[in-house]
Amino acid sequence: MKMRDFRVDAGQKVHLEDWPTKTKPLYDSKERYRELLLNHVEELSSLQHILYSSKGYALLLIFQGMDAAGKDGIIKHVMSGVNPQGCEVYSFKEPSSEELQHDFLWRSNCCLPERGRIGIFNRSYYEEVLVVRVHPQLLHNQGLSEGKKIWKERYASILDLEQHLHRNNTRILKFYLHLSREEQRRRFLARIDEPEKNWKFSLADIQERKYWKQYQKAYEECLQETSSKQAPWHIVPADDKANARLIVSYIVLEALKELDLSYPVVTAERRKELKSIRKMLST
Repeated sequence: MKMRDFRVDAGQKVHLEDWPTKTKPLYDSKERYRELLLNHVEELSSLQHILYSSKGYALLLIFQGMDAAGKDGIIKHVMSGVNPQGCEVYSFKEPSSEELQHDFLWRSNCCLPERGRIGIFNRSYYEEVLVVRVHPQLLHNQGLSEGKKIWKERYASILDLEQHLHRNNTRILKFYLHLSREEQRRRFLARIDEPEKNWKFSLADIQERKYWKQYQKAYEECLQETSSKQAPWHIVPADDKANARLIVSYIVLEALKELDLSYPVVTAERRKELKSIRKMLST
């Protein structure tokens, strides 16, 4: 299985029914899954340390998907070995009154990672062309009205932002966790039947499930209009949580390796200074 198989190329038409929600797993047992994930986590931790030290690039990971697609679980398991000093996670809920008074990218722009850090968006500015697309009445809260033009303009603004970030050494990886409707049903039932998962369940999730077809259509257009060479979308089969975690970790590792990271070069003057300090500490 090639990680490139999950990537949406720039300009590629997207029909989600053609993309699987489950594929042959990258592991053959639970033990092998844990071993692979641990290896990925350790390697990611090592690369993140170099990223943090060199401060040449930032990495932004964006996770989108239907309710119960596994966004929280992927962030928790894949990023478990990352140094918290070099990583921030943001979850974007309903905009506040202050945020509604700004353009739709403002609140997420305030949370972009600095160079040397990893930023993770659990949902993102893409909600403004997904949830708002399915529920256009939300535009009224922003003093706007619906029309085809507004979605095209928002896609253009997003592409402009992501190209700008890429030019300034922020690398962006976007993941759509592709969940089947039946698997979502099973996960919702588990949230009801298992007491430790009750807190995850909300009646609003059931209400949103009624708009499944509308969301699929909104995602299809969003994925094909905003996937670019600089900031590609990856459609990750999400029915198998363990496999989805491995796929995401593979893709993140590949992206970090492509940066050819290295620790900052120590000058001769600095080495002389360190040598002098070491001599002082040894006496």
